[in-house]
Amino acid sequence: MYRLAWVLVLVACGGPRLEAGVYRDGPVAFAIAEPAGWQRLSVGRSNDLAWERAGAVIQINGACRDSLDIPLVALTNHLLVGFTEREIVAQELVPMDGREALRTHVRAKLDGVARELVLHVLKKDGCVYDMALVAPPGSPFDAARASYDALLESFGTR
Repeated sequence: MYRLAWVLVLVACGGPRLEAGVYRDGPVAFAIAEPAGWQRLSVGRSNDLAWERAGAVIQINGACRDSLDIPLVALTNHLLVGFTEREIVAQELVPMDGREALRTHVRAKLDGVARELVLHVLKKDGCVYDMALVAPPGSPFDAARASYDALLESFGTR
């Protein structure tokens, strides 16, 4: 009974939702095309949206708080907490949704397991959006990259 009441409160208050390709959660709102052939993950509140396929994960997260008005590099480093033996393959500013986003390609380990990542961090209109592809290195990462790039191309704040 308590769980049902909580769900009704979330629905009544306009809790997080993805409808017709637009994600909304309070001040966070963005459009995306979900990656075809990927399984949507239930991640609670740790990420807004995430998908998995063949050991690779794509995630997208947004937050709007004054305390997040910090440099893109610092925001990116926050995403790498917990990863060890980090090797930055490339890092550059790229255009995204009318602003500059920081794109970072990294090879690292998570709990001793090798991973390859590409991260994008964007600040726009008082909000921070981060997107990530995390996969086993090499061909699994390469195979997932097209889906991640398509998600990035479809991204737009609302």
